[in-house]
Amino acid sequence: MVSMPSLDDPLEPGTGIGTVIQSIESVEMTEVPEAVQSLSPASEPEIPGRTVSTVRTAEYHPTVHDIPLDDRPRERLQKYGADSLALSELLAIILRTGTAGENVIELSTKLIAKYNGLSGLMSADFHELSAEHGLGLAKTSQLKAALELGKRLSMLQPEKRYQIKSSSDAANIVKMEMMFLDHEEMHILLLDTRNQLVECIKRYKGTVNSSVLRSAEIFRSAIVRNCPSVIICHNHPSGDPTPSPEDMEVTEQLVASGKLLDIEVLDHLIIGNPRFVSLKQHMAW
Repeated sequence: MVSMPSLDDPLEPGTGIGTVIQSIESVEMTEVPEAVQSLSPASEPEIPGRTVSTVRTAEYHPTVHDIPLDDRPRERLQKYGADSLALSELLAIILRTGTAGENVIELSTKLIAKYNGLSGLMSADFHELSAEHGLGLAKTSQLKAALELGKRLSMLQPEKRYQIKSSSDAANIVKMEMMFLDHEEMHILLLDTRNQLVECIKRYKGTVNSSVLRSAEIFRSAIVRNCPSVIICHNHPSGDPTPSPEDMEVTEQLVASGKLLDIEVLDHLIIGNPRFVSLKQHMAW
């Protein structure tokens, strides 16, 4: 009778499970070739002439809607008033929208810096502004209209005639209109016997010098309106109001012509940006 081995009996080498275990233990792990290791599971063989495109996710740029509601320009204006807003925020409300790369506040800040504030935006050519990225014809029209409203508001006079008591009083009437011009103009202030403003008249546009000025044209309106005195104003587009020899020569001619017509030239103002010069004080006539 054949006896069966017990599970507790030791296995003899070379037979049965012992042989398998010994075989496994005797196996040595071989190194994987470097060429195989360098292959990525997701790698693909290069194909000549094939361009592999890389998809990039567009960077998100914050908009005004990302600003907390209470901090947005329009909401702050409604809550605290227009005087609480910065210049860039006021301009942003007029422009309303920005571009894909910059929100409207950033666009406004860029324009203010590039054109040196409101004065530069006011004097900038319409088509130059409309060519700015983010503006266009519609927004430029809105911007120019708002600037013109501000200029006209500053020039409004009360029902009572404005009385001129100093050269500064006279300069305040014309300065906002003339200091931003890119060409020369001459304006004439007609005054009554109490030095109250009767009318402001534009006479010359272009170069203001003795070769083009005619005294008859300068004083005609004063004669028609029966005004005993005038103040002559012209601007320097460079912004520097320093009188030139030509300015002083013109002034001497006008003062002399006025005396012949019994019309007093109270002053001749040169309007710069932001200063002005009184030739009466400068020449002491």
